[in-house]
Amino acid sequence: MSSKLLEGKKGIIFGALDNSSIAWKVAEKANHHGAKFVLTNAPVALRMGEINKLAEETGAEVIPADATNMEELESLFTKSREILGGKLDFVLHSIGMSVNVRKGKHYTELNYDWLEKGWDVSAVSFHKVMQTAWNLDSMSDWGSIVGLTYMAAQRTFPDYNDMADNKAYLESIARSFGYHWGVRNKVRVNTISQSPTQTTAGSGVKGFDGFIKFADKMSPLGNATAEDCADYVITLFSDLTRKVTLQNLYHDGGFSNMGVSDAIMAQFMNNEKE
Repeated sequence: MSSKLLEGKKGIIFGALDNSSIAWKVAEKANHHGAKFVLTNAPVALRMGEINKLAEETGAEVIPADATNMEELESLFTKSREILGGKLDFVLHSIGMSVNVRKGKHYTELNYDWLEKGWDVSAVSFHKVMQTAWNLDSMSDWGSIVGLTYMAAQRTFPDYNDMADNKAYLESIARSFGYHWGVRNKVRVNTISQSPTQTTAGSGVKGFDGFIKFADKMSPLGNATAEDCADYVITLFSDLTRKVTLQNLYHDGGFSNMGVSDAIMAQFMNNEKE
């Protein structure tokens, strides 16, 4: 049996921006494990990033596409099948954006036009991606679709703002559309709830460095890195997880099941003594 878990598999990776992004790491790992894929991001993001370096490194083609635009998505999936020579075995949705966060709008004072834009990019785009693949019959049987999320969808992180709502909706879409994919094509749909990770997108959240330090002290295994997350994504793309679907999978060093840790308690006790 080949040690390359994705040998012969084909897919699309959304969201690689620079070498700090999880999608970038997934592309590198997928290439290492024998997959062929297309890289895509919004045209404006491609101008900001370094995706051509990744494409050269992995032998992938880059197709610009706005994941909120159905016509561009249809073109993306059609061209990807032509380039890759058949149906797709995996799709990664690694997209998230909040204009309210970028503009420093407090959650109690949201701009609803900005809210709608962020909701469309961060969550509804996941449905649009899957609906496009569904209508074009683009997925191979037993394929895998993965979206990236964060546990602010379940617990309150005040400065995560409306991104928390976006992630909650993203996870619901994964379950709802995942049912239909499973029945029709045995395609699995899952989300990964990753540790706070120092990416270009994540660093825009107020207090994000504090999130990272706190989570690392709370988690018995420490924070999962972007590279760790990429390894986990590869297992979900592989045939080793054929019966895993409709799940929100925590990849956070154990943070999600913690109440308090000795390291956090020690810090508070020291502060009290001072």
